[in-house]
Amino acid sequence: MSIRTTNLLLFVAAALLFIPFLGNVHLFDWDEVNFAESAREMIVSGNYSRVMINFQPFWEKPPLFFWMQVASMKIFGVNEFAARFPNAVCGIATVLVLYNTGRKLFSHHFGLWWTFIYMGCFLPHFYFKSGIIDPWFNLFIFLGIYFLVAFVGGYQQKRTVVSQLVLSAVFTGLGILTKGPVALLIVLLTYAVFIAFNRGKGFVKLGYYLLYAVIVFAISMLWFGYEIFTNGITFLKEFYEYQIRLMATEESGHGGPLFYHFVVLLLGVFPASLFIFRFRKSASDTLLQYRIKQAMLAALIVVLVVFSLVQTKIVHYSSFAYFPISFLAAVAVYKSVKRHKKVYAGQLAGVGIIGGTWALLGIALPIVGMNTAKLIPLIEDEFAAANLQADVHWSAIDVVPGLAYAVAIMCSIILLKRKKYRKGFMVLFGATLVYVQLIAVLFVPRIEKYTQHAAIEFLKSLQGKEVYVETYGYKSYAQYYYAMSSPPVAGEVGDAAFLLEEKVSRPVYVICRIYSLDDLMKYHGTKVKELYRKNGFVFFEKIQP
Repeated sequence: MSIRTTNLLLFVAAALLFIPFLGNVHLFDWDEVNFAESAREMIVSGNYSRVMINFQPFWEKPPLFFWMQVASMKIFGVNEFAARFPNAVCGIATVLVLYNTGRKLFSHHFGLWWTFIYMGCFLPHFYFKSGIIDPWFNLFIFLGIYFLVAFVGGYQQKRTVVSQLVLSAVFTGLGILTKGPVALLIVLLTYAVFIAFNRGKGFVKLGYYLLYAVIVFAISMLWFGYEIFTNGITFLKEFYEYQIRLMATEESGHGGPLFYHFVVLLLGVFPASLFIFRFRKSASDTLLQYRIKQAMLAALIVVLVVFSLVQTKIVHYSSFAYFPISFLAAVAVYKSVKRHKKVYAGQLAGVGIIGGTWALLGIALPIVGMNTAKLIPLIEDEFAAANLQADVHWSAIDVVPGLAYAVAIMCSIILLKRKKYRKGFMVLFGATLVYVQLIAVLFVPRIEKYTQHAAIEFLKSLQGKEVYVETYGYKSYAQYYYAMSSPPVAGEVGDAAFLLEEKVSRPVYVICRIYSLDDLMKYHGTKVKELYRKNGFVFFEKIQP
């Protein structure tokens, strides 16, 4: 099969994996709704240079991903499909990048294995069905590191290819425009650890560093420079204060133990996370192959160390590690398939334990859903108990995906134990790929009905009305996106307490969760009229004077 045909087939396969059902479920708070709302507000305001939330400056992110969402919304309308479509495109691009990178590094078959492994893991696959920034950010960082190491490897062999350095700088700059200078930090720290692995070897002439810096700076200034020229340094000041706050404090309650990201990656990048320990130099490795192995190991170490030290712990902060983990796993799998390198008993045990846990969750969730009436009296959390009162239909047939995945896990273990490595790994990663698809289509919409559907249903009923809507006692961005709010009147921007107590020009609606109800009534009870309650949410309208 020709390279062109393989790329075409991979393009079609990726499109079929990532595009269907994108609009099957509402956007989730916070990040999905946050980013989609920023894109929507760009369209409403006509201001595409500044990121906003509630039509106020949003200091946390540069605009590149929002521009992608704006373009998608211009084509498909303001909806869930459009908000997630850029990441489906990223999924297609990532599949092609992995295959062609792997093909050039090792072989056609290695490229296919790397692609298959990346797609056959839980979080890496699922992220391409989301509306968050990280898939594009991670792809840009990976390309920045790959081309930098390729350039250094060529430099060491006196075959300097300056275009590789230029590409590294361009992609790093795009990473900065996507999520900020942390892109450059990850690339440079990876390079530093890479040099340490090589005992100080890997430096290049000063002129090349200057060229790299100029290009990264130029790409970054395409927007940062415009922002400074137009609005001064306010954004930069607020942006960097926010980044420092993330590192130094548990922002918005997102804390966790030091080992948080180790657990996330072990479970979330299953099965690949169990097969990453064969990164020593082989006799058959070329210099570039070994250098990329070193770089991927360095990148994994950097991500784990940096984001373990950062006090704010969120799942997708370590998501760039999906690239090095999948690569190192592909190296191990490829060696097992081609050279019958042994799969260890501990790895097989891990497949059974972690795979079995994922299967058990798929079995347990429908069973819980069919028995919520029995479980509600046992739950002490009032809000969680009320969530389970949502009208969600489950049936016995919904346990089939979990049961089938459990069978697939057992089959893969048997095949791997018998050293039928090709079949064993195909079953393991293929079954996971299918299982993730089924979870996304069958389970996620039902989970959303428990967690936020009642609130979004209320917000959508307010679309087209000139009103203010805010949440009380919890943070959300859904009130802006799903009520399709228009720009607030000057001086009428504030939280729910402000809107309830101050005189404003529009009707005011407030949503609170049931655990905040007493507090709301204590301080603002005379200002509100309860409309109704549903699934743990209470909805109010401000009493007009």
